[in-house]
Amino acid sequence: MSAVATTPRPAPSTPAARNVRVTFPRVVRSEWLKFRTLRSTVWTVAITVVLMVGISLMFAAIVQVAASTPEMQEGMAQDPDMQAAGGLRGIFVITVGYGFAQLAIAVLGALSITNEYSSGMIRSTFAAEPRRLPVLWAKLLVVVTVTVVLTVVALALAWLVTYPMLDANGLTADLSDPEQVRALVGTVLYLATIAALSLGVGVLLRHTAGAIATLVAVLFVVPLIFTIATQAGNVEWVRTVNKFLPTVAGEQVISTGPASGDLLEPWQGFAVLAAYAVAALVAAAVALKRRDT
Repeated sequence: MSAVATTPRPAPSTPAARNVRVTFPRVVRSEWLKFRTLRSTVWTVAITVVLMVGISLMFAAIVQVAASTPEMQEGMAQDPDMQAAGGLRGIFVITVGYGFAQLAIAVLGALSITNEYSSGMIRSTFAAEPRRLPVLWAKLLVVVTVTVVLTVVALALAWLVTYPMLDANGLTADLSDPEQVRALVGTVLYLATIAALSLGVGVLLRHTAGAIATLVAVLFVVPLIFTIATQAGNVEWVRTVNKFLPTVAGEQVISTGPASGDLLEPWQGFAVLAAYAVAALVAAAVALKRRDT
């Protein structure tokens, strides 16, 4: 009985396999899938909402206690700054949580890229899309969109839970006031820009701990040092540098009440923050094209 030699036939390729192309919408869908399936991002999103709503609720309770305490009312009446800002305390209560939530947003932006570097998944991502830059723009679109939706939801919930206490004291937000509307819109824009800046830093550093440490220093530590320095002495260069720091400048788009002569105008300040984010993203794009991984 003779053996018949056979050669294996290659598996026929399906039309779907032949026609699949890596397009930008598919890259965005892939990044969205990775983003929403990471446990760390889910927890970060939840923490952001809890922080913004919880802190607003706490400040609303403080306002209610102050309104019902004669001693505190007398102290507020004797403070010119509090008198000037009295009609704006409602919008302040609704938006105040952004200052604490921005750290969670910064972590969210950095983790969206550093997680892939730490796990090695970035090699597969760049193998699927060798041009690399579409991956960066897709991540940017996903992170910024999620941040915008997240902030809008958090602000809506903050308004809802604080409304009974603010309304009882005549401090509800006035949406016919352009300054208060600007504060609401500015909160969304500010946090979205922080997310974009954080993504750029994450791409540049490629390490979760390093990126988060850098963002904490830039967003919190350095502004705190310069704030203390400006209050401790009247040094011109310190005041100049302070008003151009990312968070100090960007926060002006959210601020209400009397403007400080040492700080930028609201939209000027936001433009400075946006410039920092653009610079970080441009540097990240250049780094992605030049690095091996």
